[in-house]
Parts: sequence; C-alpha cells; structure tokens
Amino acid sequence: MGNLLLILLGKLLSKIFRVLNLGNGSTWPGHIALTVNPHFISQQLQKSKIKTILIAGTNGKTTTSTLIRTALEENGKKVIQNQSGANLLNGMASTVMLNSSNQGKLPYDYAIFEVDENALPQILKETKPDFLLLLNLFRDQLDRYGEVNSIAKNWNTAFDKLSERTTLILNADDPQIAYLGNKRKSLYFGLGNSQFSTDKTQQAADSVYCPKCGEKLIFHATAFSHLGDWECKKCGLKRPKVENKKFTIYPLSGLYNKYNILSANLLLKQLGLTEEEIEESLTHFKPAFGRQEVITYKKKQIQLFLSKNPTSFNQSYTTIKDLGASTLVLVLNDRIPDGRDVSWIWDVDLPEIGKFKNIIITGDRVYDMALRVKYEEYKKFQTFENLDEAINKAIEILPPNETLYILPTYSAMLEVRKIITGRKIL
Repeated sequence: MGNLLLILLGKLLSKIFRVLNLGNGSTWPGHIALTVNPHFISQQLQKSKIKTILIAGTNGKTTTSTLIRTALEENGKKVIQNQSGANLLNGMASTVMLNSSNQGKLPYDYAIFEVDENALPQILKETKPDFLLLLNLFRDQLDRYGEVNSIAKNWNTAFDKLSERTTLILNADDPQIAYLGNKRKSLYFGLGNSQFSTDKTQQAADSVYCPKCGEKLIFHATAFSHLGDWECKKCGLKRPKVENKKFTIYPLSGLYNKYNILSANLLLKQLGLTEEEIEESLTHFKPAFGRQEVITYKKKQIQLFLSKNPTSFNQSYTTIKDLGASTLVLVLNDRIPDGRDVSWIWDVDLPEIGKFKNIIITGDRVYDMALRVKYEEYKKFQTFENLDEAINKAIEILPPNETLYILPTYSAMLEVRKIITGRKIL
C-alpha cells in the first residue's frame, strides 16, 4: 500500500474518531501506517522541505513545543505539532499523516515533535532533525524508564549517529543534559545567577554525580532538584557557558517554566526570529492542555497543573502556593501513562500545607495520597473515590472569586478535562 493511500485512510479514521467523540485519532492512524510501512515518517519528511524540531525531556515538552509553535505562527510560518501529547512513534506518524495533503505532501515550514524519553533513540533512526532540544531528566515512571542515568546513556549512544545538520539545544543547568553536548554541535540555555536560589538544599535531586567521572558534584547555586550551577572538582567538568539566561516576558508562572521559555527563545533565535518578534508573539500564548490551562466550569475558574513526578509536583505546589491558592484538588492515578509505582509521592514536599483552607483528594490511589497528606498533620482534607464527585464538591466549597487548583497525574488530567469540558483529547 502506497503512502498516499495510507494518508487518505488515516484521515478517514481520524474523522470517524472525532464524530463519535472517541478522541482525535492521534495514534491509531500512525500505528496502521507504521505497520504497513515502518519508514513512513522518514519518507514523508525527506521528500519535503520542512525543518524538523524534536523536543525531549521529563518535564516541559508540551509547553515548550507550544511556545515555539506560537512564536513561529505569529510570525507567519506554517507549523505542525503533535499537540495532543502523542509522543511515541505512532503519534508522530499520525501527525505527519493527518497534516499531509491529499496529494501526499507536507506544505509546512516546520514540524515540531515532542518525544517520549524512551522513544527518542528509536525516533532518531527515522528522522534527521534540524534541532534537538533537551530540557531535563528527572525520575519519572521508574517501572518503565529506569533511572535517569540509563536514559542519558541510551541517548548518548543514539547521538553518536546524529546527522551533522542537527544542532543540540541543551539545558546547561542539568548535568546529565549538559554532558550530552560534549564534542557535538551544541548551544546552551539556563538561568542567570540572580535567578538561582541562595539555598543550596536540593529537593528530589536525581543527578548529583559527575556524568563523566562519577565524582559527587559541587553545586554553587541551585534552582530546584539538581538544576543549578554545578562543577566537578575531580575532572574539571562544569556547567557550560549559557547563550541566553534572561527574557523579559514569562507568560507562565513558576521557575520551572522559565527554563521552557528560555529554551524556546534560544531555538527561535536560531530560526531567525528577533528578540522583539519573540516577545510580541508570546503575548498571544495560550497554555497547552493541563499545563496551567484555565477552564471555566459551572461559572467558576479551574486551573490545571500537571504533576506527574516529584519534581513537577514540587514545582506545581510551590507555584500555586505563591499564587495564593486556598482550595486544592490532588488526583493520583497509577495507570500506564502515570507509572504503576506511586511511591514517588513520598519524595514530594508539602511546606506550609496548613495554609490551604480546603484539600480534596481523589483518583485511583486516593488513599495513598491521603496518607501522604496525613503525615503532614493536615486533617482538613476530604477523600472521594469518584472523580466527578470530588470536582463538584470542590466547586461547591470554593470561595467566591477564587480559582480552584487541580494537581493531577497524566491520566487523571485527561479525566478531569473530560469532566469539565465534556470531551476527550486522546
């Protein structure tokens, strides 16, 4: 079966999915295409003039992809992106398929693909990206990914076969990520010295040993977890020089989003956009689904903060606390997209939890999370086995003119959105 026929079949399947409100068909068309032709992606990309950008890392992939897409489109470029978070090879194939014309061509300037950490080596076999942006590596789904050292090792091996056309955009503040640029064409982003904390305490840190020699690293300053100004006193490896460390517009709250914005800014400059063009375009930025997205439900505002591992949870919690949140919903699931092992909740930090007026806990592992909160000696929480009931109870007790903040794991975020918007994403 030729690629053109696969494209037409995929579009038909996607349309059926949408009509039946079964999602947007973001993976099945690509799965079928790759079953019939394993090289569907590479063939479609190679015969077009489209520039390819891959974005990988534990946290921030979807937000960074959306930041870059927003800036490019606001400046007149045509862009495709795997928007729904379908970041495996089949999701990438679906994106290529559904955006191809009925003549089998890709009439776009750029293709932006967020990529699953485990899938990156496989995807690099099927693509020759112009840019590969790597954000960070944190513990996430240990039952599936393993430790961050394993992922970094697999990436390093895969990068040995990168095309000369590929430029790496790397986080200088993450030791494992920064080391991947060794002897490769690389540019680095990171925080400025004034943005680091003077507190050198590292919470939920995952990379504290030198990726070159194994000696324990010295951190002169930290942002959060193991991100910071680091150095190895034994072999001399240290944080690389940063290309850009400041930006004037931050359309999203939280220190962790400064990394996403700085990385997007650096890449966009390599694509020829000026600082002024980037700033103007990001004034029109809207958060991706579940990433500080605000949704109105029953005439009240709900803001979602995807929190899927210790670092993302800690950063979400810190951000909403700084925003003055009073009512909080925690949703903990243990499905395949979340990771079956929920022991990570004991690595999260809940400082000043007593300041919250109301905390509602729900999800598949509601009682595991309730026990975690109970150990903070917070007794005002309520538990609900039914997610719908939990959300509606939170809306009912939410004080007037306040926002309800929800911190869900990945599958939980999709469920929450389905309840409050009435439709599925995936």
